[in-house]
Amino acid sequence: MGPRNEAEDAELGLLANEEISRSNFDDPETNHSVKEVTSSSSEPEYQTPATLKFIWLGAYFLFSMLLTMYNKLILGKFNFPWLLTCMHTTFASVGTFVMLKLGYFQLSQQLGRREHLILVLYSVLFTGNIAMSNLSLSLVSLAFFQIIRNTVPIFTVLIYRLRFSRLYSLATYLSLFPIIVGAGMTTVGEYHYSALGLFLSIFGVMLAAVKTVTTNRLMTGSLALPSMELLFRMSPLAALQSFCFAIFAGELPGFTRAISHRATTESRAAAASTLVFLLGNGLLAFFLNVSSFQTNKLAGALTISVCGNLKQALTLAIGIFVFGDFTVNLLNGAGIVLVLAGCALFSKTELDSKKRAAFA
Repeated sequence: MGPRNEAEDAELGLLANEEISRSNFDDPETNHSVKEVTSSSSEPEYQTPATLKFIWLGAYFLFSMLLTMYNKLILGKFNFPWLLTCMHTTFASVGTFVMLKLGYFQLSQQLGRREHLILVLYSVLFTGNIAMSNLSLSLVSLAFFQIIRNTVPIFTVLIYRLRFSRLYSLATYLSLFPIIVGAGMTTVGEYHYSALGLFLSIFGVMLAAVKTVTTNRLMTGSLALPSMELLFRMSPLAALQSFCFAIFAGELPGFTRAISHRATTESRAAAASTLVFLLGNGLLAFFLNVSSFQTNKLAGALTISVCGNLKQALTLAIGIFVFGDFTVNLLNGAGIVLVLAGCALFSKTELDSKKRAAFA
């Protein structure tokens, strides 16, 4: 998250390309097949209408920015990351359950033992990725952590090249360069790290790329689950694991003491307002999870990795121009512009690839 065991082989087995056919609300590939291919132009994201892809990308950025601003303006600093993750995944569980009951999606045929094992392993990958991020961040400076995380698109490309023999155009590789370098320029700061911190940071980036690709393949590979069903089946497992991590980290008594302290020093209304604000955070996180999973399916794992770098640049821009948190310097400003230019080039490359796929 050692040698691969049978369970991990089962997880990797699902990532093979097979013909799929589904008819759920979130499946733009409905009524046509996606067959085994070795070129990127035949991948599912290249069969998705550009308008639909950009709508979900827009929704992903909207809810991502809303959650960022909400946390900044309302929630403030919340020092219980595992409880927050538990709340987010609990909201995802409840939200997708409500959507299921309202008929927005239907569950696939009953899954067997192998499929359930795959989902359990995926939930472990999901929470393990968070655990590795928290651990590595505690061993290195924030600036160093962010600049290492900016390389996720590189590892995503490597996974697709080595595991799936997927081909990318030269323009795609060239567009990644300004995105990664520009994002690094926006995070320039004091770099402090240990050898262990460096190793864990790189391992965490690899894990993040594996998680992103696995999420995509669970929705487009042999299992081919609709995005809402994947979120519905994974969230309760991740919520339970996050809650166990929270207990192990001592967050539960710490959170209780924090609420009691606020009720004592301020008022019960202030303590209650904190809980209400947390519920608002959970609701926004639910919409972000929905849009994130759907964007990953429709736009692809590499695109969602690139979006992570773009989101970092936009978050910095918001911090500078809206909240006044930072004093922008020439290097930061150039980094933001470079990321935006790289993303524009990446978008054009993706559109050109779609056009080539349409004529193939």
